[in-house]
Amino acid sequence: MSFNPYLFFSGDCQQAFAFYSRVFGVDAQVMTAGDVPDGMDPMSGAEPHHVMHASIDLGGSYLMGSDDPTGDTGPKRGIAVSYTAPDPAAAQVTFDNLAEGGTITLPVSATFWSPAFGMLIDRFGVSWMVDTYPAEDPAATG
Repeated sequence: MSFNPYLFFSGDCQQAFAFYSRVFGVDAQVMTAGDVPDGMDPMSGAEPHHVMHASIDLGGSYLMGSDDPTGDTGPKRGIAVSYTAPDPAAAQVTFDNLAEGGTITLPVSATFWSPAFGMLIDRFGVSWMVDTYPAEDPAATG
């Protein structure tokens, strides 16, 4: 079983997933409303460039998203995407990359639960928590 965050964007999903692809070093799979076969309209009122579905594979879990055809341009609220990096150095690099053009709400630092934990809101309004497992945590070794 896995949980996979699904994010809604306000017309900039394609740019967001290009950014996340660069941050995480994986290619995004993107299907736009223009890619939908004739006669099908799963995103009523969407422009051809609006994203119907995007995803990146993060080693068996997925970050997914689409443009919200309602046009809600408000901030994403009540949720944060949590990413656990393999070690503190990787956590810092990922955090710094995600923070590019965004707002750092808590710089990466050691906590009692993680040797590296930080929080930010990226340039697309998505809240992130980046951390790493403690070295002695059995979950860190699989």
